[in-house]
Amino acid sequence: MTRPERVHPTALVDPAARLAPGARVGAFTVVGPEVVLGAGAEIGHHCVLEGRVEIGPRARVGHGAALGGAPQDLKFGPGTPAGVRAGADTVIREYVTIHRATKADAWTEIGSGCLVMAMAHVAHDCTIGDGAIVINYAGLTGHCEIGERATIGGFVGLAPFTRVGAYAYVGGMAKVVADVPPYMLVDGNPAAVHGVNVVGLRRAGMAAADRRALQEAYRLLYRSGLTVPRAIARIREELPATAPVTALLAFIADARRGICGAPEPGGRGGAPLGEAGGVAPHPEGEPV
Repeated sequence: MTRPERVHPTALVDPAARLAPGARVGAFTVVGPEVVLGAGAEIGHHCVLEGRVEIGPRARVGHGAALGGAPQDLKFGPGTPAGVRAGADTVIREYVTIHRATKADAWTEIGSGCLVMAMAHVAHDCTIGDGAIVINYAGLTGHCEIGERATIGGFVGLAPFTRVGAYAYVGGMAKVVADVPPYMLVDGNPAAVHGVNVVGLRRAGMAAADRRALQEAYRLLYRSGLTVPRAIARIREELPATAPVTALLAFIADARRGICGAPEPGGRGGAPLGEAGGVAPHPEGEPV
């Protein structure tokens, strides 16, 4: 069979792999039989794509990346038909590792328009929403969920099953052991909420009135000294039921690990907040 013009002559591409028109494969890259490359997808040099790997149209994978490898989970059964899926226009940079899911017909899922920077790791069964950014050397352990347009800073470590809400920003080197509410800015070890991600929300085009409502919700949750249930009740009573506020409350209601708390005095990370957790006073976040 004649090799496609856009596949480097040193690449090892299984004949069963499916390459859409315009897909490129770089030098010394290995592409397994269950791999699907969308139109215009580009795979760099020295990459390994094994097992079920689906790369969306126009997505790019940097040199040395390894996608679809067996999960680092002692319970995983070899031969389980699971995979990795990356959406259209996503960029996965050099030496990123993304492992397949652990259950049959399940996927480790990267959305569309994402950026996963060099040397980051995305473990089995993770889900990353559209437009999210994972910065260099960040480590997402198994079953983490990252909301759309959230940002995970460099060297961040996420505990298994952690959720990070949409448009949240996790500062570099943070240790995340509880869920990060959407729209919030967290940092520290353990990670604590320092305010609303105002800059990110401005860039995303969120209306000023919606940003103000989120800042008021933040004040009630993190600066009022109220327990979480009482703060939620006050938010429902006093704030307009905007889409962002409604999403924030729904996220907190679904939190199984609690949510990140406020910083302790001196700026150290705070303990996670549960159903009965109180919060410590904290200075104002960045103004709208």
